[in-house]
Amino acid sequence: MEKEDLSVYNPEGSLLRNAQMRMVHILREVDVVCRRHNIDYFIVDGTLLGAVRHGGFIPWDDDLDIAVMAKDYKKLRRFLIEELPDDLAFQDVSTEPNMPLLFAKVRDRYSFFEEDFTSKIVEKGIYIDIFPKEYILSLKWKKKLDYIYGHCFRSFHNYYNMKEKVKSCLVFPFAWLLVWSTRFVTRLASSTTIANLYGQWSYKELAYNDVYPTKDIVFEGVVTRGPADPDAVLRKTFGNYMQVPPKDRRPQHAGKIEIYR
Repeated sequence: MEKEDLSVYNPEGSLLRNAQMRMVHILREVDVVCRRHNIDYFIVDGTLLGAVRHGGFIPWDDDLDIAVMAKDYKKLRRFLIEELPDDLAFQDVSTEPNMPLLFAKVRDRYSFFEEDFTSKIVEKGIYIDIFPKEYILSLKWKKKLDYIYGHCFRSFHNYYNMKEKVKSCLVFPFAWLLVWSTRFVTRLASSTTIANLYGQWSYKELAYNDVYPTKDIVFEGVVTRGPADPDAVLRKTFGNYMQVPPKDRRPQHAGKIEIYR
């Protein structure tokens, strides 16, 4: 059977390929800051899959994801705000109150990347995502908390209408108590399972020992950081990850991409 030519998705010089290279530039700059300050991050999700299966981006992919433990996130935020070059901007709810996400983005200032909340934020450029990870008790319980706490968070940051915001004001004290009591119990239980922060809809759990200690991995010719056991992480996340999905299961995130400089 003839091997499919996947380069048709992102040939050199195409808009998608140029956008991907902007993301690689952002990744390089973030990596420099992380290594300078000994902050241990790692590539995740489709970015890790692309590194292993394609040596870089999944050809049709239009985002790039890294993760860091929650205990290091505030430190990373401070250093990125202080040290990123002028063409890049750090973005989370601390820098933009209307940001309806419980994770961060580092954005290119000379481009545009359309998403469903683009009109609510100031920085709108091509980006990479930074996901804080924390220990969890169970994925089933996390799903319940994500729905309650995440909905409240997004309502407070203008993702929903005023009616939803009023409802969230009533529910939020209960949701906040649930999340923080769960974190307390998780610490007592010495959990070794990590996932995205409570409230952030992403139902993927990882074993801490599959991720740490992180190690170097090459992505688009850039030496970045990956998990200790990429195979275990990818099997947990995707199953048979070396199998290229059919054409109808090759999603993209952007509504529109523009590059100005």
